[in-house]
Amino acid sequence: MVEILNLEVARARQRINRANHSHNRANELADECGGVAVNIALCNRIRVDQQRVIDARARFVKLNPLHATEERDR
Repeated sequence: MVEILNLEVARARQRINRANHSHNRANELADECGGVAVNIALCNRIRVDQQRVIDARARFVKLNPLHATEERDR
């Protein structure tokens, strides 16, 4: 049972890291010069990525509430 929980916690951490990476990359692309259509698409992507980060963190907190503050401080 503990091994399954550890696996789920590891997956939740990966989701958080992937969502953060995708969000940061979208912000970097938005800072570069581009057209209006590109910026609109990136704004949409940033919003989606922000929601993914929120959802991944919420799932992590449900799985492992004791370590949630450690992940938030990273």
